[in-house]
Amino acid sequence: TWKNYEIVVVENNSVEQSIRDYYKELGSDPKVKIVTYEGGFNYSRINNVGVKETKGEYLLFLNNDTEVISPDWMEQLLMYAQRKDVGAVGAKLYYADNTIQHAGCVIGIGGIAGHMFVDMPANRTGYLHKASILQDMSAVTAACMMMKRRAFEAGACLMVKKSIYEEVDGLDESFTISLNDVDLCLKIREKGYLNIFTPFAELYHYESKTRGMEEGEKLRRYERECAHFRDKWKEQLDAGDP
Repeated sequence: TWKNYEIVVVENNSVEQSIRDYYKELGSDPKVKIVTYEGGFNYSRINNVGVKETKGEYLLFLNNDTEVISPDWMEQLLMYAQRKDVGAVGAKLYYADNTIQHAGCVIGIGGIAGHMFVDMPANRTGYLHKASILQDMSAVTAACMMMKRRAFEAGACLMVKKSIYEEVDGLDESFTISLNDVDLCLKIREKGYLNIFTPFAELYHYESKTRGMEEGEKLRRYERECAHFRDKWKEQLDAGDP
């Protein structure tokens, strides 16, 4: 329902002809820009490249394995992102089976960080109704170690002021796939801004549909990024989630 937006697609080594055909369809839409990044997959670098191509005051990071539920989802995110004391705003995400994938993130779960209310039915409000109320969080839409090890990938839907994103130097490219958005949110908190979870912007996140599960070398890479995250944020992790 929100009309004033642009779409920047960062193309990274796609091989399916259907994707190429879709890009041709998008070519006639003045709101869409397709940027090609030919390096190896680095979620942080790819998004940093995309940000340089944007013109807007606000950035909305959106994975290609999501599906919007709430028609006014952008307004719901934007109404809080406009506040001077807010850095990032995250949405409520569901798995395809209508259970919760993300309702905010708590640091320290599993030694790193974890989503709240994972696998709880979407119609449940959760402990103290926290799955269904607007609130400040340490991080939102974070990549983290799920109890069921479904995936460890980066944030699916996150809005942030472009000025604040640039103030914290964007996504840390040393986190190639995982934990870059948790890191971003903690950098934002260090600057004195709030990170907010809103349950009124709802999307499905078909997690790992694009890049697959974390197994073999992917799992070893994730473990290296976890160790890097622990080294970088040891003081905050030791102190516990505020």
